[in-house]
Formats: sequence, C-alpha cells, structure tokens
Amino acid sequence: MDYLPIFLNIREQRCLVIGGGEVATRKAAMLIRAGARVHVVSHEISPALKANLETHQGSYRLGSYEPADLNDVAIVIAATDDEALNRRVHADCRTRQLPVNVVDAPALCSFVFPSIVDRSPLVIAVSSAGKSPVLARLLRAHLETTIPAAYGRLADICGEFRGLAKQTFPDTNARRAFWEKELQGRFAELVYAGREEEARTHLRDAFAASGPAQAGEVYLVGAGPGDPDLLTFRALRLMQQADVVVHDRLVSAPVLDLCRRDAEFIHVGKARADHTLPQEDINHLLVRLAKDGKRVCRLKGGDPFIFGRGGEEIEELAAAGIPFQVVPGITAANGCSAYAGIPLTHRDYAQSVRFVTGHLKDGSPELPWSELIHEQQTLVLYMGLVGLDSICHQLIAHGMAADMPVALISQGTRPDQMVVTGTLADIAGKVVESGIKAPTLTIIGRVVALREKLNWFNA
Repeated sequence: MDYLPIFLNIREQRCLVIGGGEVATRKAAMLIRAGARVHVVSHEISPALKANLETHQGSYRLGSYEPADLNDVAIVIAATDDEALNRRVHADCRTRQLPVNVVDAPALCSFVFPSIVDRSPLVIAVSSAGKSPVLARLLRAHLETTIPAAYGRLADICGEFRGLAKQTFPDTNARRAFWEKELQGRFAELVYAGREEEARTHLRDAFAASGPAQAGEVYLVGAGPGDPDLLTFRALRLMQQADVVVHDRLVSAPVLDLCRRDAEFIHVGKARADHTLPQEDINHLLVRLAKDGKRVCRLKGGDPFIFGRGGEEIEELAAAGIPFQVVPGITAANGCSAYAGIPLTHRDYAQSVRFVTGHLKDGSPELPWSELIHEQQTLVLYMGLVGLDSICHQLIAHGMAADMPVALISQGTRPDQMVVTGTLADIAGKVVESGIKAPTLTIIGRVVALREKLNWFNA
C-alpha cells in the first residue's frame, strides 16, 4: 500500500486551508461536513467559501500564509496555484509533523483525499494514491449505484444493539456469525423497507432466541490457478466470512488478500518430498477446528477435486459429522491453457482431453502409457516437471510422434507466467535451459501449435 487507509476524527478541531478558490472551497466543504472548525488563509476568498465559513462558524484571514498559521491545527490543506508556496507549506508541516495535503501534488502529501461514498455512519473511501483520481471517482460512482442509502440506517441500528450483542455473545466468532446472518436476512430487509421499529423488534427477538454457539463448518474452496479475478462469487463470499483459512502453497498471495483480514491463516502447503503437514494431519485439523465452532475455509489451488485431494478431506469431515460445502474452482488446466493461448480442444486438432498427474503415490511417473497415445487428444500433466524427461521418453517409446508439440507453463495466469514450448524430443532440454520452476503444468498435443496465433496474454 502507498498509504495507510484510516479515518480521522476531526470534529470540533481546527483545520487550516491555504487558498480561497474553487478547489479550496471544495476541500473546506468536506472538512466542514466532517465537523471541523475550518480556518482559511488567502489573499482572496470565493463568495461560496465565505458563506460556508460564516454558516458553520469557520474563520478566515485575508493575506499571505505565515508559519504561525499552523499553530493549534489538526491537518493542513494547501490549495493554491503557487508551487513555491505549496512547497513551503509542505516543508513547514513536515517540520511540525502535521498531516498535510497539497492539491494535485502527491509527492507533497502525507495524506490524500479519497473519493467517498457517504452512507453515514457508514463511509466508504476509494483512493488511487493520487495517481488516477478519475479512476477512483469512476469506481466511487459504481459503488454509489450498488450500495443502498439505507445502509446508513442499518449501521445506526446495529450500533444501538452492540451492547446487547456483546452480552448475548461473549465469543467474538459467535457474535460475528450472528450479525452476518442478520445483515443478510430479515432484519436487513425490514430496514431497507423503512420498517425500522419492526427491525428492532426482530433483533430483540433474535437475541432472546439465541442459544449456545453452533458447531462450525468447513468450506472446501477452489482458489483457481492464481489470478484472483478467476474466483467465483461464492468462493469470495465464503472466504470473507471464514474464521480460519487453511491454505496450500499453490494459493497466490493476491487470492489470500481477499480473505477476511482478521481471520487466522494456517499454511499447510505441500511440495514434492516436503510436506509442511501430512494429508492425514490436515484432515484431522479441519475436523478439530470445526468442532471448536470455527468456520473454516479450506482454500486449495485450482479445483479441490482435480488432483487436489479434496475427496479425502470431505470423507473425513463426513465421517465426523461436520457440515461442509464444496466450491469448485477453475483448475490449472483450464486457466493456464487459456492464459497461454492454447485451446485444450479444437475441431481440427483434438477431440478429447485427458488430465493425468505427473507423479503417483510413490513419486514415480508410472502411467498407462498406451492409453495416452492418440493423435487427436490433448494430454495435460499436473506436477510433471521433475519427471518430464522420463515422461517424454516413455510417450515416444509407446508410439507418440517425437515432433508432438509440448508447452510447459509455470505460474500460470499470474503476472510472472512463463511458458516454454518445444516438442517431445527437445522440451526437457529447453526446460533445463530456461530455469523454469514449479508449480508447472505440461500440455502435450497438436493444439500447442496454435499458441502463436491465439496467445492473448502477452498480446
């Protein structure tokens, strides 16, 4: 982050605006809306600014800026077209460690003004760190159309019941689960409809009817191959409400960033011959966390049921009587092939596609080789980097053409995606030369030859 997003309480505090034109008028109005006592220093002050100050007990001084103007102020805004003056104000504020905003000069700002969606007391701020205010305003406009005005009333009523909520649910997780249910249920609908007294009555009844904390639940969520834009809406919703996130090493950092910030994160990633936690222990961990009343998001790279061992995990959950949900994800074969410009099927080249894992339970690439040899079939190998040379030799030995196109994709769908192409005869050597690292996916078939024509990722 370029800036730490915080909300300042400046109610009844003295705030200084240097400048009296149109921009200064807008900035002063924002401070006044937040309850500040605004003082303006400028040679000239617009009629609108002067009227706003008089209406809201603000003040102004006609004349030049002086360092003494910084005495006893909470924040400072320099909104002049005098670059030298703006730099002097910035320097003086830095000396006094005062928060300062110099309009249209991000390098001189210790804080920036975001675009705001105001549903007070609910306030949503969008910032581009001063790099693209227009983009921030466009996003704010989008949010304005999707967030009802009633959200402010909803927040007010929730505030009225905070004390009762803490009394009823001393456990933070239980309290959060209660509010998440009500804010997506009848209570919220009553507020949206303007029936606020009924909403209050409904909440009182809901608190009174609340019993002991319920058992937890496990969400088995496919995180996709890495690009967070490939997550499903359902995956994102469950990631946001989980108390604990149990994730493997294939889950990308941008995807993890979309989980609830105050959730507990447990890394259980496994690499070849390096298991952070054995699969049996992961199964037991999920059961234990759920029995403790936690909502657990088991976040797995790709799809949980395609070489993700998700079936083993839900077997254990079912045997223990733990409720669970399964959310499919875009598997690596789909995501990586698309981002590499390689269609898995094509009427002229491949009428079928087969997914296999590059190493079996004992770590060896012992596959049904004769079944894999088909001119018009695409073969996708997961986790086949280490055994790639052996795999290529076996396929050739069992009848696959040595000039069959091959693509090996590392970090698929991510900004650092790397693709190495070749044939069965030379791909292993090219991979060694490239220094490509796991995780990788290997695609073998005539469709790989279409990459030059269809690769949009690097277009």
